[in-house]
Amino acid sequence: MNRQLRLELRRPIPFRRKDFVVSASNAEAVRVLDGRQWHAGCLALVGPEGSGKTHLARVWAKEAGAAVVCGKARLDLAALAGRPVLLEDADRAQDDELLFHLINMAGEGALLLTARTPPSAWPASLPDLRSRLNAMTVAELPPPDDVILEGVLRKLFRERNIEPGDDLIAYLLKRIERSGPAALAIVERLDNAAAEGEQRPVSRALARQFLEIDDETPDLFA
Repeated sequence: MNRQLRLELRRPIPFRRKDFVVSASNAEAVRVLDGRQWHAGCLALVGPEGSGKTHLARVWAKEAGAAVVCGKARLDLAALAGRPVLLEDADRAQDDELLFHLINMAGEGALLLTARTPPSAWPASLPDLRSRLNAMTVAELPPPDDVILEGVLRKLFRERNIEPGDDLIAYLLKRIERSGPAALAIVERLDNAAAEGEQRPVSRALARQFLEIDDETPDLFA
């Protein structure tokens, strides 16, 4: 198991399309995003935390030259006229009028919104906004399947300068919750444990210390 010196300060790896893992579970959402056949120029990219929304949206924003804003940001609408826009965390936006104007402007460019819930479930005090949200094209990213979760785990290990063995990856896929946060939590825990005291390898044996219920429990996946 190859591992270079532990670095406390790690540079974030940029969002790249080649690092986004496409499987049978998320292929349709990717197809809708790439097809750009969005009703009124708007698309809501919806999925739970860790499903890849931000990764995919930021790749789109870079390729489209889009302005990137968060759901609670104050925007200069005039400066955004005619430009593609990525609005992150749109379901947590506080300003109905702002969201309404962004949707209306999407016909001049494009508007991609990320959220954890579909637009039809977002609160909206303006009747016209409600109707636009209900009609919006939605691309749904489900929780990671095994193919995606393996890609997420390998990316998280790579960011920590760790090369995991295939046996470790196979073991984690059978043991951890199918979610991005769960993958991040176990990778951080293994990285920290390996760095304590003597440098221990990040291995299947180390993972068992955290994921086995107790020493009496048989390892069903041995």
